[in-house]
Amino acid sequence: MAVSRTAAMALPLLLTMVISLTMVESKFDDVIQPSWANDHVIYDGDLLMLKLDNSSGSGFVSKSKYLYGKASAEIKLVPGDSAGTVTAFYMSSEGDNHNEFDFEFLGNRTGEPYLVQTNLYINGIGNREQRMDLWFDPTTDFHSYSVLWNPQQVVFLVDDTPIRVYSNQESTKGIAFPRDQPMAVYSSIWNADDWATEGGRVKTDWSHAPFVSTYREVKIDGCEWVDGVDWESEVKRCSESQWGKEGRYWWKEKEMMMLNVHQSHQLLWARSKHMIYDYCNDPARFPVQPAECAH
Repeated sequence: MAVSRTAAMALPLLLTMVISLTMVESKFDDVIQPSWANDHVIYDGDLLMLKLDNSSGSGFVSKSKYLYGKASAEIKLVPGDSAGTVTAFYMSSEGDNHNEFDFEFLGNRTGEPYLVQTNLYINGIGNREQRMDLWFDPTTDFHSYSVLWNPQQVVFLVDDTPIRVYSNQESTKGIAFPRDQPMAVYSSIWNADDWATEGGRVKTDWSHAPFVSTYREVKIDGCEWVDGVDWESEVKRCSESQWGKEGRYWWKEKEMMMLNVHQSHQLLWARSKHMIYDYCNDPARFPVQPAECAH
């Protein structure tokens, strides 16, 4: 079949566009996949967007599970009037006795600051909320939000500044620590106007929909869990090994097992300047302070 000169000239451009699109999508597709409302999970060049409108929110999940490691996302949050919305980035295992590490970004009215709520579930028990404001506007540019998890601590970081640490006190105080359940990495956006903004007093204004959170990168370094293998063997491999098929398990090296002096100062600064609520200091909810809060 004869091909016109114009069509022949256009073919390489078309192939380049197809190849380019495939490469862009694979940046995320190697790591994550839509978990619900696939039509609200949108690729735009080298970005990924999660959309919320009055029909649905949306989310994605990692293709693998991990036991220890670091999960990070570079996110630009919903701009403008985001009241009532929540964008979440978190790690979680499965089942009633699951473990979970949460970032939840609580939308607000135009001009009011976003709040970031962190929480941990350990063996199915949560109620460990802390809330902070941020030292920047998270809607105007991308910022990195990370969870570092190793056998000694869980660290929440914003642009590599630690804002929260949950240390392993299991052997010294008998306080449960998440250590034997593989976790997937998730992100989602949904309507939570019954509680998210000013305790639910400010509702979502759907005239501003769609609400979109945008992702520039999702990166996971961790001990990738192998399904179908003996559970205890996998726990031992991820807990005790220093190398694996993923490479060096840097998140378990000695210097990662506790904050260094600079990081400790960063943590103190973030919490003294930006902490709004800490469950450890809420006697109305906890007349007896939770054991992990005592130092």
